[in-house]
Amino acid sequence: MIKTYFVDSFTSEPFKGNPAGVCLLEHDISPEKMLNIAAEIGFSETAFVKKTNSDGVYSIRYFSPKKEIPLCGHATLAAAKILFEKTPTGAISFITGENLNLTINKSDHNIVMEFPVYDVIPLATPLTVLHALGLEAVINTSYNPKTKIILLEIADSDTLAALKPDFNALTHSYENINGVLATAASNTAAYDFHYRYFWPWAGTNEDPVTGGVQTFLAKYWSSRLNKTKMKAFQSSQRTGYMTVELIGDKVLIYGTAVIVLEGNLIGD
Repeated sequence: MIKTYFVDSFTSEPFKGNPAGVCLLEHDISPEKMLNIAAEIGFSETAFVKKTNSDGVYSIRYFSPKKEIPLCGHATLAAAKILFEKTPTGAISFITGENLNLTINKSDHNIVMEFPVYDVIPLATPLTVLHALGLEAVINTSYNPKTKIILLEIADSDTLAALKPDFNALTHSYENINGVLATAASNTAAYDFHYRYFWPWAGTNEDPVTGGVQTFLAKYWSSRLNKTKMKAFQSSQRTGYMTVELIGDKVLIYGTAVIVLEGNLIGD
């Protein structure tokens, strides 16, 4: 049996934010089995966590129902929530499948994740993508080569929230990417920017709340707003929020999470 949890990340309310599966492994299992478990659970990502021989250090791998994902913010937050609940410690480290070392700390009611920062490069606006999203124009189009994600800045956060993509058309609108991130400056004082993430190429149609994109989105908005600490809102149906802070070549992602289910996965 595999101890398994469902955790709602980037929210303080059950059934909001982004649900992630967290499987605590006692021994190694094959990537094929991880993928099958992730597909069975059906969330955008499931994290597989195993303690290493070093104190406070864990391996972590992420799987969508379709493939292994190199880095995932909400599943990292979910896994950290479980480990902080189980062990009396204020800091842990995750080693990802790509050997990235993620430092995670507790700070009051927040969990603070230290992620790398990536750059975006200019990209010609793909009109097929805009049409599939129901957009007529964008302010800026960029691309992050590391994550293979297209970034579209649009003019209004209300327009962003109202988007109803044609996901079949979107999947066929562009090749060799993992997703499209649409974002806009906030029209309220509560947040600095809003965003939504669509990724039918690699996972589910829309990710409810996405932390991993802050590896490049935080830097993008930092340069646009001339701020290093910002509040972000993901205007998906479930909604979610986080605070991001740029410090050198790292981005700190502050978030909360709620455990909604604990059980044992049979068939280990």
